[in-house]
Amino acid sequence: MTEIIRVDAAPGVADTLGSVIATAFHPGDVNVWCVPDPEERERLLPPHFAILVEHALIHGDVYATADMTAVAVWFPNIKPMPDVPDYDNRIRAFAGPHARRLIAIGETLAAGHPHEPHHYLNFLAVLPELQGRNIGAALMAKHHAVIDAEGVPAYLEASGLRSRDFYLRLGYHDHGDPIVLPEDGPLMYPMWRPPAA
Repeated sequence: MTEIIRVDAAPGVADTLGSVIATAFHPGDVNVWCVPDPEERERLLPPHFAILVEHALIHGDVYATADMTAVAVWFPNIKPMPDVPDYDNRIRAFAGPHARRLIAIGETLAAGHPHEPHHYLNFLAVLPELQGRNIGAALMAKHHAVIDAEGVPAYLEASGLRSRDFYLRLGYHDHGDPIVLPEDGPLMYPMWRPPAA
């Protein structure tokens, strides 16, 4: 059985988990759209995701397998959430011309977020060689238990049809039309999960 832990802020943790997310998401349509060149993508995505994990370690909930090979990053949108400090400039500092699309994703998704209180799944990532073993479902179950006890719904954007199917099996349903990323970007699928009784 996979051991799931709640991750606390510690030196190097955001970088480690940012790399896990980047590796898991490397071939995904959204990230290919952001950074088409695979070598550039391999270089740029880890620090991008690390910035967001760092923010979640302070203001959200981060769960991982004990061996840090899979991660779920949640933000409680119950009250106004602080912005990531100096996010745009930090992204521009290392991403150069790719910063525009990395920033555009966040802006586009934020514009479509529901206004009612909920917890937001920012990322669910499992290293490719470990996918298909129910690790992602175990990570989701850990936080679902918390929000179900509080009577709080969950929201996410699935990055493709395969991800959408996975979340449908976990009790999510479509929440409005697919989101079209700018500049002929790929579709993302907003999804909602009411709290379980």
